[in-house]
Amino acid sequence: MNHLFIINPAAGSRDRTAEYTAAIDAAFRGLNYRIEVSSAPGECRRLAREAAEAGKEVRIYACGGDGTLNEVAAGAAGFPNAAVTVLSGGSGNDFVRLFSEPEAFTHPERLLDPEEAVFDLIRCNDDYALNICSVGLDARIGTDVARYKRLPLLQGFRAYAVSTVVNVIRGIAEHYVVEINGERIDGEQTFVCVCNGRYYGGGFNPVPEADPADGLLDVLLVKKVSRAQVPLVIGKYKNGRYRELPKLIRHFRTDRLRILCDGPTPINLDGELRQGQQIDISLADEKLRFFYPKGLSWAPREAAARP
Repeated sequence: MNHLFIINPAAGSRDRTAEYTAAIDAAFRGLNYRIEVSSAPGECRRLAREAAEAGKEVRIYACGGDGTLNEVAAGAAGFPNAAVTVLSGGSGNDFVRLFSEPEAFTHPERLLDPEEAVFDLIRCNDDYALNICSVGLDARIGTDVARYKRLPLLQGFRAYAVSTVVNVIRGIAEHYVVEINGERIDGEQTFVCVCNGRYYGGGFNPVPEADPADGLLDVLLVKKVSRAQVPLVIGKYKNGRYRELPKLIRHFRTDRLRILCDGPTPINLDGELRQGQQIDISLADEKLRFFYPKGLSWAPREAAARP
């Protein structure tokens, strides 16, 4: 077994390369492992793709946060010889919150004898997301969070809250045409969120029943709201209580949708910013082997509540 650790020194609030290296060396001494440190955006994806293309069985460890995991997952997507995990060290570390013990992903020795699952991926135009894809206000909020997380006392949800206030002031709704499950929904929308995982934004859990291995995407379409309604909507949305606002939030389960925008619009892919005017989102043909510490569970707690 080959082990490749890809460290992103830009993840989180500080460079943790030395800490990662020491922990990896201690846990994997005597095994066939290699450590690479990325130096530019996109390099984590390239390193993961090159390792997967070599054809040998390889476990790839994304050392950083959700953005690092996004790049590594995109690089390894569809390669049956490559399995991916994360050594958490980012600001949010949201994807692993779906597991029963997220803290376990900070200990490399817990990954020496792992379990494995095959997870779905979101395809968005020419990119991938493992966790969340969102468009509109939510995307502006989510992708702006990174700039606030580096400020003192603005970690996790606090950074998201500040970004929310700033972006609400800038403007809430945009005109979209959303094509989903045979419907064409034409109107002002606040945002669209497509969930494969369950958590993002430092603890938002919009669809608690989302299952990254069920072959479907959970989509929340949030209609235009007033500034006065924003706190109510975000409060319900954050805690997975979207069913309590049926006139404002619609829930769909699908394998594809299209969003047509009047102009280039921000897209949030696991915290990474993209732009698009015609946005085609679907369940990717490629799957991802994801390994995790033995004994953890990730099954959705509210599967029985699905409509």
